[in-house]
Amino acid sequence: MTEKSRRAGTIRTEAVCRHYQMGDAVIRAVDGISLEVGAGEFVALLGSSGSGKSSLLNLIAGLDRPTSGAVIVNGDNLAEMSSEELSRYRRHSVGIVFQAFNLVGAMTLLENVELPMRFAETERGQRLALAREALQRVGLGGRLMHRPGQLSGGEQQRAALARALANRPSLLLADEPTGNLDSHTGNEILDLLHECNERLGMTLLLVTHERALAERYAERLVFLADGKVVGEQANVPAFQRVAAGGSGKGTAGPQTQEGERR
Repeated sequence: MTEKSRRAGTIRTEAVCRHYQMGDAVIRAVDGISLEVGAGEFVALLGSSGSGKSSLLNLIAGLDRPTSGAVIVNGDNLAEMSSEELSRYRRHSVGIVFQAFNLVGAMTLLENVELPMRFAETERGQRLALAREALQRVGLGGRLMHRPGQLSGGEQQRAALARALANRPSLLLADEPTGNLDSHTGNEILDLLHECNERLGMTLLLVTHERALAERYAERLVFLADGKVVGEQANVPAFQRVAAGGSGKGTAGPQTQEGERR
């Protein structure tokens, strides 16, 4: 294993597959994907529903096991980990933001953000300090004792992001985080995700079907269809193009793995 592949936040998949048996049919949700993401990189996975992007994210998150192939994060192959090792990986190395906020309605925001750290056996005083810090980072420092039902959708997604950040993971995974939000609120959430990538150095993998969002924030776009990578494209995020005096429009269209335009 090279030193580069052991850096915190480095991801590499090698011909990874996730197949499901449904009666006589085999569903090839992920079908031989090889992909590398460097430490601190912001990569967007794009594709229509059923393209395999969320299934791939679940494999990288350690929420599912591959049928074959390797998923290597920080130099360790998740496919070879025990259930206990995977649980430790999820607690300490990865933060996940879902489309559904998945907040516990009976708990305050502070308690919701603190909850994963209880499972990680973080000392109570440190848990509270980290939870407060995470909520302040996403602009909810004045809502610590509010419950999810007292918040707007955007505020609930901010709280979910704070929960993902609390353990200071090296890898942040976001699965359609703006799917339940209006466009203005969605942009605010993406601004926060970009800040985590830019200022905290977290590797960020974003699943979305909205190409405009991906082009605005991501450094690289990866296109999926039928469980396979069908193209990749380097991207200059729109805010960087505007800062440099560009038009803010997208770069050239996606390339196939052979380098030809789609």
